[in-house]
Amino acid sequence: MTKSQITLAILFTLLTFIDVSTSSSNVFNVVSFGAKPDGVTDSTAAFLKAWQAACVSAYSATVMVPTGTFLVKGITFTGPCKSKLKFQVAGTVVAPADYWAFGNSGYWILFNRVSKMSLVGGTFDARASGFWACRKSGQNCPPGVRSITFNAAKDVVISGVKSMNSQMSHMTLKGCTNVAVRNIKLVAPGNSPNTDGFGVQSSTGITLTGSTVQTGDDCVSIGPGTRNFLISKLNCGPGHGVSIGSLAKTLNEDGVENVTVSNSVFTGTTNGVRIKSWARASTGFVNKVFFQNLIMKNVQNPIIIDQNYCPTHQGCPTEHSGVKISQVTYRNIQGTSATQQAMNLACSKTNPCTGITLQDIKLTYNKGTPATSYCFNAAGTNLGVIQPTSCLNK
Repeated sequence: MTKSQITLAILFTLLTFIDVSTSSSNVFNVVSFGAKPDGVTDSTAAFLKAWQAACVSAYSATVMVPTGTFLVKGITFTGPCKSKLKFQVAGTVVAPADYWAFGNSGYWILFNRVSKMSLVGGTFDARASGFWACRKSGQNCPPGVRSITFNAAKDVVISGVKSMNSQMSHMTLKGCTNVAVRNIKLVAPGNSPNTDGFGVQSSTGITLTGSTVQTGDDCVSIGPGTRNFLISKLNCGPGHGVSIGSLAKTLNEDGVENVTVSNSVFTGTTNGVRIKSWARASTGFVNKVFFQNLIMKNVQNPIIIDQNYCPTHQGCPTEHSGVKISQVTYRNIQGTSATQQAMNLACSKTNPCTGITLQDIKLTYNKGTPATSYCFNAAGTNLGVIQPTSCLNK
């Protein structure tokens, strides 16, 4: 391509962008549809009307949530839309303080079957303190809702979003393809029950980068059917770390493959990187997983595989997992363990872990005595300096 052709191509791109981005007719402000930024008036219908108008636009469109606080009840934004759509939030979206308002829906904000869409900015506050108190008291409580869910979505970008005080999971992807998540912040108190941060299931081509997760459960939960998932530059803690699983919830279950967690920091978490499966039969598997360039700061279980998960001692009649774990690499993981057993690789009695690689591990027990490792039915390779001493079968 000649210099003049390159110049024309750039000019055409800029003109196209200017034409779309400055067209006021393609910006659908929720206030124009009746939303009130007072945090009290129910703006659910206005949000839905703005979405529906933008969704049928023949050109790229933006749903705009301006500054202010908007009360929104359970809502579903349905796609696919005719053109690219941006959901731009400058203000704060809050859920009803009455946690019974959602019934048994399971969702607060659901994006269903959307494509070529971006969710940018804003704060989403589920105000779940009353719900947590109900759960802890043992009273009759609703099942709870996930704050932001994408179901069967494709080619999506999520950027600069803050989710606070979720009833259950903050952000969940299910059945999604090609989703890029950047610079999000998910926050709930460390003692809030079951407030997972970012959850993925039955999805492929997902990236989570440059984000902070501080919750009462898993920072990231990776469920069955997850493939090609990259996590990088994650700040995790408090919370339960990054978990593949729980797996083997059902007999016929899809596997987890090609997952990478890199260049991340875990601070005061229950676990660092964990693979967890119920101790019962399953067709599931875990394959090609890379945990690398990680820093642990006072983490209770920095490296853990638990294939004997059976907390209630019910539904686990055989007491061994059918999930096959293979080709898992732990590389350049350093820091401090809050417990003496810094590595715990407890694999299945009938399906031993194979192809485990430990390379350049340096984990110390923060009480001053040497850290230890424990292995059961785990075989693999040791490379470089391993501290605590490796217990892998060769």
